[in-house]
Amino acid sequence: MSTNITTADLAAGGRSRAVDRADASSRYLVPVGRAAFAAIFIVSFFGHFAQQTIGYAAAAGVPLAHVVVPLSGIIALAGGLSVLLGYRARLGAWLLVLFLVPVTLAIHHFWTVPDPMARQLDMVMFLKNLSILGGALFIAHAGAGPVSLDARAGRR
Repeated sequence: MSTNITTADLAAGGRSRAVDRADASSRYLVPVGRAAFAAIFIVSFFGHFAQQTIGYAAAAGVPLAHVVVPLSGIIALAGGLSVLLGYRARLGAWLLVLFLVPVTLAIHHFWTVPDPMARQLDMVMFLKNLSILGGALFIAHAGAGPVSLDARAGRR
């Protein structure tokens, strides 16, 4: 069977049946991608209440770390669950942006770290957060996609 688009396909609306089948099967990649994206925020939730995490943030100069760190965990969990379920995913993505920007700048300021190994680790963590921030901005723009609670409710 050929998957080339023919003139008959173009005359019938511009899409081939092969393209439609590919769209139908790839739509399930979207919730898998949302789950992979959201996992880090959901799994790390309880760590935001650990004394070790709060102490690390305080040592990095985060003011009121005993309040801010648990609050950031709640924001990250809410955003992560929103994206995972595709329920108001755009809002959830903005919550993740709200979490990621200050955390990335306050905790992973690699350019100030004198030890080369620690600087390298902080740079990797900074770049990881930057990449995740890009994903959050993409979801904030594009929404949850198919196979989501937003799609069921008719939201983009």
